[in-house]
Amino acid sequence: MIRVVVDDLAFVAADAVVRPATALLEPTAPALRRLEQVGGAAFWAQARTDRELAVGSAVVTGGGDLAVELVIHAIIRSATEGVTREGVRRALTAVLQRAADWQLAHLAMPVLGTGAGALSLEDAADLMGAVLTAVPGLGGFPSTITIVTETDEERQVVEAFLRPSDG
Repeated sequence: MIRVVVDDLAFVAADAVVRPATALLEPTAPALRRLEQVGGAAFWAQARTDRELAVGSAVVTGGGDLAVELVIHAIIRSATEGVTREGVRRALTAVLQRAADWQLAHLAMPVLGTGAGALSLEDAADLMGAVLTAVPGLGGFPSTITIVTETDEERQVVEAFLRPSDG
């Protein structure tokens, strides 16, 4: 089941939250800073890497003081590779694999790949709709995905791309 809500990603109840990140686990948008602030020092202690991670990969860390136990960092940008549909597609697919590996039933995530210099909301929603509806839960995991938007207008756009098309 996929649902779209207007909420604050830092407070959504789920087994894990998905955090778009750079190859060095840095945030990709200012809106994600709230997630890190709420996660606190324990979040930051785990969200570190000494080497660049591959765009299109996903890594799991603890959630610190967040309402969720785990964070899946979706690597969508590096110093040399900007945000692209292909990189976001690979990262989202990797996120779903990590959720299956960890047997996480419920994921909460923002729309991946949006922000300054990145994909438009429509392009990102189209891509997420295609990946999330084409890749069934692996072994039943995840069974629920909550896409968290910041406004009702964003929610409506995302929902439009998740509806099955006629024909």
